[in-house]
Amino acid sequence: MFPTQKQLQNYADLVVKVGVNVQQGQTVVVMAPVVAAPLVRLIASSAYTAGAKNVHVEYNDEELSLIKFQQAPEEAFTEYPMWRAKAWEDYAHEGAAFITVYSPNPDLLNHVDPARIATASKTASTALSNYRGSLMNHTNAWSLISYATPEWAAKVFPEVNSEAAVTKLWERIIDATRIGLEDTIQAWREHNAKLLQMVELLNGKRYRQLHYEAPGTNLTVDLPEGHIWLGGAKENANGVLFNPNMPTEEVFTMPHRNGVNGTVRSTKPLNYNGQVIDHFSLTFQAGKVIDYSAEQGYEALSNMLNTDDGARYLGEIALVPQDSPISNSNLIFFNTLYDENASCHLALGQAYPVNISGGTGMNSEELLAHGANRSLVHEDFMIGSPDMNIDGVTADGRREPIFRNGNWAI
Repeated sequence: MFPTQKQLQNYADLVVKVGVNVQQGQTVVVMAPVVAAPLVRLIASSAYTAGAKNVHVEYNDEELSLIKFQQAPEEAFTEYPMWRAKAWEDYAHEGAAFITVYSPNPDLLNHVDPARIATASKTASTALSNYRGSLMNHTNAWSLISYATPEWAAKVFPEVNSEAAVTKLWERIIDATRIGLEDTIQAWREHNAKLLQMVELLNGKRYRQLHYEAPGTNLTVDLPEGHIWLGGAKENANGVLFNPNMPTEEVFTMPHRNGVNGTVRSTKPLNYNGQVIDHFSLTFQAGKVIDYSAEQGYEALSNMLNTDDGARYLGEIALVPQDSPISNSNLIFFNTLYDENASCHLALGQAYPVNISGGTGMNSEELLAHGANRSLVHEDFMIGSPDMNIDGVTADGRREPIFRNGNWAI
């Protein structure tokens, strides 16, 4: 089989020990597609070995989602099972760790009415807002990983048969997550240490603005006072280190909600709620998207931007060099976890409170007053390219190169 049993075990141990860093007596919640059961079973075993009190697994099936979107009445998409939302809140309140295995079928919902998808997404986001807040505040440890499936692999490698496509996709996952190495855990400690070096360098600079230039992109982004760059491993509310994304190559912070001006063009497709949005452009004025276009998925983009007022503002900016493992594969993964770690990106919607000094202790109004955006959505989209140049503007007005030709120049 491919991956090997040893590599799958490495993957399970990695997400348990580094991804969420399971603590003695802790509950672990795993959300995964049914096809990922072989990995989920290993995750459960590894978690119990690490001292977990209980491992709760919730499987999902995208085909069932498709059936619902095709056949359910309209009112089905305005309801969310509140018992489930409360369960997730209760798990978060008791300090659970959350693991999500994400394996998208990018074309699954191409023929579904985008309005239905938008309604369902907004309904779920509203119901799960408290749980989601626990993750974005880093109150709880959480980690997102992916598992190769035939549907996803076929989108990434359409030129080969299904078996070969899955094998190729696993090769990329194994490389990006380092689970093929003899000591995967140590490799991740070293990788996190390198990201921390860049985080410390950027935090020392205290830039007040970034200026992005690339074909189709001319954008200025103000940074709020007290902004914090993060990357790699983070600390939860109990001081436990965890890795939210595996793989990860980014360092990121928040922009000032009202300080984004100019135009930015996407450089990779965005798989948003089972629909592909591609070749799109956004124009900002005083932080807000005032104009937009898309060659594919215009209606899906429009629905996302109209989710609420905050969906038209940025909540995150992230820097990723072109010379990095995922980027060097020269593949489009149609999976934000992978594509965002191959490219500089921005995120529309909710900001992470951890990206501003004292943010986790602020309420929504205080965060907004400090320049942090709030929204029901948080959607990363890719803007990096080999032509991307980024300058940082210092407090005294000097411009310094941060990126040149898509790579670090700082």
